[in-house]
Amino acid sequence: MRHRYLSLRLRRSFSTKYSGRVVTETDNGRSFAVEVDSPKLQTDIRGHILPRRDLICKITRILQPSTPSPPPSADPFLDLSEYLQNLTLTLTPSEASEILKNLQNPNLALQFFQFCPSEIPKFRHDAFTYNRILLILSKTALPNRFDLVRRILDEMEKSGVAGSISTVNILIGIFGGTGEGVVGAGELERCLALVKKWGLRLNCYTYKCLLQAYLRSNDLSKATEVYGELRRRGYKLDIFAYNMFLDALAKDGKVDLAYKVFEDMRRKYCEPDEYTYTILVRMTGKIGKPDESLAFFQEMLSKGYSPNLIAYNTMIQVLAKNRMVDKTLYLFNKMVENDCRPNEFTYSLILNVLAAEGHLGKLDEVVETSNKYMNKSIYAYLVRTLSKLGHADEAHRLFCNMWNFHDRGDRDAYISMLESLCNAGKITEALDLLSKIHEKGISTDTIMYNTMFSALGKSKQISHLQDLYEKMKREGPSPDIFTFNILISSFGRAGRVDEAVKIFDELENSNSKADIISYNSLINCLGKNGDLDEAHMRFKEMREKGFSPDVVTYSTLIECFGKTDKVEMACRLFDEMLAEGCCPNIVTYNILLDCLEKCGRTAAAVDLYAKLKQQGLAPDSITYSILERLQSVRHRTGKVRRQNPITGWVVSPLR
Repeated sequence: MRHRYLSLRLRRSFSTKYSGRVVTETDNGRSFAVEVDSPKLQTDIRGHILPRRDLICKITRILQPSTPSPPPSADPFLDLSEYLQNLTLTLTPSEASEILKNLQNPNLALQFFQFCPSEIPKFRHDAFTYNRILLILSKTALPNRFDLVRRILDEMEKSGVAGSISTVNILIGIFGGTGEGVVGAGELERCLALVKKWGLRLNCYTYKCLLQAYLRSNDLSKATEVYGELRRRGYKLDIFAYNMFLDALAKDGKVDLAYKVFEDMRRKYCEPDEYTYTILVRMTGKIGKPDESLAFFQEMLSKGYSPNLIAYNTMIQVLAKNRMVDKTLYLFNKMVENDCRPNEFTYSLILNVLAAEGHLGKLDEVVETSNKYMNKSIYAYLVRTLSKLGHADEAHRLFCNMWNFHDRGDRDAYISMLESLCNAGKITEALDLLSKIHEKGISTDTIMYNTMFSALGKSKQISHLQDLYEKMKREGPSPDIFTFNILISSFGRAGRVDEAVKIFDELENSNSKADIISYNSLINCLGKNGDLDEAHMRFKEMREKGFSPDVVTYSTLIECFGKTDKVEMACRLFDEMLAEGCCPNIVTYNILLDCLEKCGRTAAAVDLYAKLKQQGLAPDSITYSILERLQSVRHRTGKVRRQNPITGWVVSPLR
C-alpha cells in the first residue's frame, strides 16, 4: 500500500498558526493521522512574546462560561487541562496574567494561579503574574485575604522571583489599609525589607502609599519620617495624601508642623481645596484662634470654592464655641443664601450658643431664615432639644409652628413636647395636646398616657387622673405594668387608699402581673396612710409569691413602724434585712437613726452609726443633722418626744 503525504496550514479558533502533516491512504483517500508541529510564538519588534488574544478568550470562557449552564465536567479545570493537552500548548506568564485579569471571581482567579505551575509543563510565574494575583486579592473582601497574601509572598520569595516596585506598592496598599496597628506596622517593615532585598528604589507613589499606610495605622511618627524623606527627594503628594496628613497632624495637636506642610503644598504647586481649608479651620478653632479660622475660611471663599455642609458646620462650630452669636448667625444666613442645606448638627450648634448667651429669642429668626429647609424632622429635633434643655416655652412655640405647617406629626417630637409641658407643670396644655394628637395621624400609646398619669399624680389632680384612666380603658391602648404602678403610687400620694388597692386588684387580674415595684408602691400607700397591719400583710404576701423585698421595701416599712412608736419592730426588720443579704443604703440608716434618736435610744443610735461607717457608706447632711441632735445638751437632759405624722415618700416607685 502506497502512502501520500500532504502538508497544509491548520487555522484554529485563535490567532496562532500551527503547521502539520496529514497522512492519507491512497486507495480510499481517508485521513489516517495528523502530526502538528509546535507553533512559533509571535513577538513584537523588541522580541517580547505577544499574548495570544483568542487563546486568552477561549480559556477565560472555559473557566468562566458566559451562559448559566455548567461546563461539560463538574470541574472546569479538567476541561482546561484536556484543551491544553490536545493542542500541546504552553501558556506564557503574560497570557496567564491577562486571564487572571478577566476572571471576575477572586477564588477562581486564585485557583487558576495555582493551576498554572502545577499542571502546565515548564510554566513559572514571574513578577507580573504575582502582581496580578496580589492586585486581585487587594480588592476583595475575603476574610482570609491577608493570610493568602502572606502565603503567596512566601511562595514568591521561596521560588526566587524578584518583585518590582509595583509589587511593593501593592503590598503596602494591602497591609497599610488594615488599620491593625502593630500588626500592620510589622507587615510594612517587611515590605521595606523586600525593597532592599530586591534592590529596588522607592518612587513617589511608594512614598505616598507608605505615608498613608502609617497614617491608617495611627503611627504619626513614622508617617512624619516618610514625609521628611519624600520632601528631601523633591517628591510631592497629591491633594488627598496632603489632606490626610494635615488632618492627622491637626488631630494630634502638631499645629506648627501642620502649618509647614500647608506651606509645602503651596510651594509644590498642589493647590489646597475646600477640605484642606476645613481641616485648618477646625485646627485653629480647637486651639482657640477663631480669627485665624475666619481668615482661612475667607481665603477658601476668595479662591472660588463653595463651602460644603462640613465646611460650614466646622466654621459655625468655631464661632459658636467662642460664643460669637452675631457672626454665627451671619454665617448661617450665608449658608442658607448659598443653598447649602443645614442639618441637625448645624441647628444644635446654633441652639446651644443662643441658649448659652441668653438669646433664644433669636431662634425665630433662624427658623424664618431657613424656612425652606424647615421640614418635620428639623422641627422635631429642635423641639426635643429645647425640651431637654428645659426651655419649655420656646419648645412649645416651635411645636405650634410645626403643628400649623405640617399635616402629619413626628411621634418623638410629640412625646418630647408632652414631657416638657408636664415637667413645666403645664398640665392643661399637656392634656389638650394628648387629646389632639390623633389629628396629625399619631396614635396615642401607653408611653404618652403614662407621662400624663405621672404628671397628674405628682400634682395630685386625682379627678383628671381618674377621667383619663377611664378614657384609656374605653378607647385604648391597654394599660401596662408601668401604668398600674404609676396609678397606685399616685393614689397613695393623694391618700386615696381604696382606689390604690382597687388598681392593684385590677393589675392582678390583667395580663400584666404585679412586680416588686407594684408591691412597694402598695405597701408605701398603706403604711404611709395609717394601715400598717395591711402593709405588713402585703409584705408577707409579697414574699409568699416569691418576690425578694429590696431596700425600698424594707426602708418603707422601717419608717412606718418607727414613726408609729413600734421601734422594736423597725429594728427587727432592719436585722432581718441584713440577714437576707439586702444591704441598707444611707436612706435606710437615716430613717432608723431618726427613729432611735426621737425615742431616746441614744446608745442604739450610736451603735447603728458605727455600722454605717463599717459598711463604707458616706454620711449625708441628714445623717449629720441627726448626729447633732444626739449630741445636744437638750437631748441629753431629756426631751419629750413629739408625735410626728408619717409624711414624705421614701423613693419614687418608678425609680
